[in-house]
Amino acid sequence: MIRISPNNKKKLKGLKFVDLFSGIGGFHLSLKSFECDCVFSSEWDKHASEVYENNFKIKPFGDITKINESDIPSHDILTGGFPCQAFSISGKQKGFEDSRGTLFFDIVRIVKHHNPKVLLLENVYNLEKHDGGNTLRVILKTLDELGYNTFHKVLNASHYGIPQIRKRIFFVCFRKDLLVNNFKFPEPTITNSRLVDFLEEKIDGQDVFIKPKHLQSLKITKKESFQQELGISVKEFNSSIRIGYLNKGGQGERIYSPEGTAITLSAYGGGVGAKTGLYMVDDKIRKLTPRECSNVTGFPDYFILDKNKNQSYKQFGNSVVVDVVQNILIQINNYL
Repeated sequence: MIRISPNNKKKLKGLKFVDLFSGIGGFHLSLKSFECDCVFSSEWDKHASEVYENNFKIKPFGDITKINESDIPSHDILTGGFPCQAFSISGKQKGFEDSRGTLFFDIVRIVKHHNPKVLLLENVYNLEKHDGGNTLRVILKTLDELGYNTFHKVLNASHYGIPQIRKRIFFVCFRKDLLVNNFKFPEPTITNSRLVDFLEEKIDGQDVFIKPKHLQSLKITKKESFQQELGISVKEFNSSIRIGYLNKGGQGERIYSPEGTAITLSAYGGGVGAKTGLYMVDDKIRKLTPRECSNVTGFPDYFILDKNKNQSYKQFGNSVVVDVVQNILIQINNYL
């Protein structure tokens, strides 16, 4: 989470926002850092909702499909990481034929009623190519008909100071009367971010180490010094560094060096290293802790995590990366 200067927040300060499909509050944290005010949030998952309430003292409303748009307060900004399962590579790829995909149209009916100044939406990067591009065309056409100039781009969290490979498509939509016709997404910062700098110093008692029975199939394929062969330093590499694997090296069985970035956190997925991946830290193979997942998603140290470890992994696997959203908001502030 980056510290925002007064000049980068002056046009957003005091604006009201609604936080749809809010999860544990990645968008909320980002907008709060610009001194925006949340007037409504919605999240159907009870565990994520509890974490949101614990941190922001706002209890999210439940299922958005059961909420009348007229009951939502007026607002300037609407955010929504609308459910991505229907568009994910690992999903069935039914898009709008899938009932989950139609939740996008709950955003549509709310926007149509309230006509906010700005929309900031997020989804899995595969949406861009889904169904031969038809899904994206439907979204863009719908937003245009609602009266918005829409800009979209796939951004990778590892390009914005966070050591996690996390590609997501973002939509920034300006109401047409604002006359924003040439919005540009933030340029990559390409800072030297390494997972090792985001790890907890002490993890005593945390059940993240791989049990000996799984280590019988351990194979180390590259030492961490391999970057010398490439002629570059790990800090400049800014990517994950695979150094070995367990069993057949399937999903959740690949081992990475903490000198590179983390792989994409996942809400689901199996294998020994399910949801976080495996890393060799101090010569031991382990998963990331929930707090480390929080760190590589841009959440601050004071953020209150779910007491259930598995729920926490799921929540960060679903979350937006705060630093990426903050960088987008700086650009939005510049264009308003």
